[in-house]
Amino acid sequence: MASMRRAATLALMLAAIAVFVVGSDASVDASEGKREFVRSTVSSHDVVIFSKSYCPYCRRAKGVFQELKKVPYIVELDQREDGYEIQDALSQIVGRRTVPQVFINGKHIGGSDDTLEAFESGKLAELLGISSEADL
Repeated sequence: MASMRRAATLALMLAAIAVFVVGSDASVDASEGKREFVRSTVSSHDVVIFSKSYCPYCRRAKGVFQELKKVPYIVELDQREDGYEIQDALSQIVGRRTVPQVFINGKHIGGSDDTLEAFESGKLAELLGISSEADL
């Protein structure tokens, strides 16, 4: 009787492991799909901001590009059903989960403070190919 219970317990454990492994593969595939979405979005646009529409830091970063008269491609994570998963993918790619996350010409600039600092130092204009105040 005890050996039957052990066999049944073992069978249940193996079934649970199989479900976990299959479920893990599905989430890994979905996760890779979101990372690919981030990578392809970043490579398809000169300026990309991953944002949330209500976030004051995101508004500040977007305002910098308005001042530079550059229109970024904006992904509003809070307005997408998959926004949470995209934010997870961003975290895996750049090591930060916060928003905004700004990319210029495929290069990760950082968040709001990083973007503002690059703007104030002139680095942002340089990255965007804006050579002087006259270009603004």
